[in-house]
Amino acid sequence: MARFRTRLALLGSAAALAAGALIPTQFAGAQPAAAAEEYQWVALGDSYTAGVIPAAGNIFEVPRDGCERTDRSYPQVIDRDLGGLFELTNVSCGAATIDNVTDTPQHPIGRHLPPISEDPDYPFPAVPPQSEAVGPDTDVITVGAGGNTLGFADLLMQCPQLGGDSGGVGTPCKDAQAAGIPARLKKVRQDYDRMLSVLHERAPHAKILAVGYPTIVPGDTSKCSFGDLTQFGTITQGDLAWLRDDVLEPLNKAIADSTGTQEAASFIDLYDSSRHHSVCDDSKWVEGFVTLPDQLSFVHPNALGHRNAADHVEEAMLNTLG
Repeated sequence: MARFRTRLALLGSAAALAAGALIPTQFAGAQPAAAAEEYQWVALGDSYTAGVIPAAGNIFEVPRDGCERTDRSYPQVIDRDLGGLFELTNVSCGAATIDNVTDTPQHPIGRHLPPISEDPDYPFPAVPPQSEAVGPDTDVITVGAGGNTLGFADLLMQCPQLGGDSGGVGTPCKDAQAAGIPARLKKVRQDYDRMLSVLHERAPHAKILAVGYPTIVPGDTSKCSFGDLTQFGTITQGDLAWLRDDVLEPLNKAIADSTGTQEAASFIDLYDSSRHHSVCDDSKWVEGFVTLPDQLSFVHPNALGHRNAADHVEEAMLNTLG
């Protein structure tokens, strides 16, 4: 694995690197003649990596492939920050499952969510399994996946309908769906274990950084206004607490536990740092179902959320240079 001694000398001490104290402008224009080749970095993941929504920037790929990578998503932010050290290959894709990362081709949906929205470029050709972008020369892999394997988007479709039918009372979504959540979490863990094994086989010398999910539901669900589409629409406060405690936090734990079994992998926690920036907080890093005035966001990180993710992922990536 390349070591970049010349570039590291420019950045100062290893302690400064680990703390993230040196900002990207310090090496943005530096091009030492003796510098080694860049680290090869592959970014894998679902919509929480790709960006997808307008609040996470503009789609930059022409022609579009339907994966909806945006220019303010965290891989692209890091690429601008650390482009002198890492060469990025970003194959993240909205709606990807863990299997789509590992070995299953994906048919991207773009922004085609009928009857809510129609994408004029839909349907899109299948894209290969994301792991095919990884190879023996890959030095760093970042991967953020698991929510679609869990079926979180399905819950976001079902819970508002059930909450609306109940008039905002009780836990109708929990009552209907809770029995199936343990099996879903078990599948996440099994699929994640297999994915990490495949990535390690394809890139035996790479460091794998598994990126968790941010805080989406606040600790105090009374912050969330029933019926507000800029938040969670008609999901009841009781169901929001259930989604937080029994679905989303266990999802992060399943990813962290799986990562902990792999010597070459590390878990990046975004949950604690975003705890006061949920969908229902004034300073939100995750949008609700819509972003005003009329943009569909369907509970995804905005540019501020991606900036926070970039800060944490950058620190971990710089630590791989030691």
